[in-house]
Amino acid sequence: MRIKNHIPNFITLLNLFCGCLAIVAAFKTDLIIASFLVFAGAIFDYLDGTAARLLKAKSEIGKELDSLADVVTFGVVPSIIAFQLLNIYSKDYPFFHNNNFLLFFPFLIALFSAIRLAKFNIDDRQTISFLGLPTPANAIFWASVPIIIYFQNSTSFESLDFFNVFLANVFKNPYFILSFSLIMSVLLVIELPLFSLKFIDFKWKNNKIRFVFLASCLLLLLLLSINALPLIIMIYIVFSIIHNYFL
Repeated sequence: MRIKNHIPNFITLLNLFCGCLAIVAAFKTDLIIASFLVFAGAIFDYLDGTAARLLKAKSEIGKELDSLADVVTFGVVPSIIAFQLLNIYSKDYPFFHNNNFLLFFPFLIALFSAIRLAKFNIDDRQTISFLGLPTPANAIFWASVPIIIYFQNSTSFESLDFFNVFLANVFKNPYFILSFSLIMSVLLVIELPLFSLKFIDFKWKNNKIRFVFLASCLLLLLLLSINALPLIIMIYIVFSIIHNYFL
C-alpha cells in the first residue's frame, strides 16, 4: 500500500493522541488544557476526512479508526470535563453531597457518544445530513465551558461583559451541568435531523440554512469570541429544527 493511503489514518491517530492527552489533563483538573486539546482533536478530525477525499484514500479501516478516535476525544473527554466541573461546583450544594451518585451522570455523555458513533457507521441515511447531534459538536460545547468560566471578562466589547459573566455563572451551576449532561446525551442518539455543513454547490437556493447559520456564527464570534461557542451549538440545533419542520 502506498504511503499516501496511510496519511488520513495518521491524522486520525493525532486526533486520538489529543484525546489521550486531554484525559490526563482533565483528571488533573487542567480543564483549560483539556479543552484546547479537544479543539485540536476536532481540527485533526476535519483534516483526516479532507485528506482521505483529496488523496482518494478512503477505507473501511479508516472509517472504523475515525470512530474509535472520536469516542475518546469527543466522548470520554467531554464526559470527564463535565464530571470535574460538577464535582468542583457542587461542593456548596448539600443535595449533591447527599446524592453522590449524581456526580457520575456526566459519564452518560461517553456512553451515548459511543452509541451515536456506532449508529453512524451503519446508517446510510447520514451521508449528507445527521440524525442526532454529532459528537464533535457536543464535545466543543463542553470544551468551551471551562474556557468561558476562566476568560469570562475577556470579550471584544466591554458592554457585553455582563452577558459573559452571566453565562459563566450559569455554567458554574451544578444543576445546569447535571441537566445538560442528560439533555446533550439524549440529543446525541435521538433521531433529530440536523443539517450538515457540507456544500454540494454554493447556490443560495440549496444552501440558505448553511449561509444564514455561518453568518450568525461569524457575528456571534465577533461579539462574544470564545463565549459564542456553546451558543453556536444551540443555534445549530434550533436552525435544524426550523429548517426541517417549518421551512
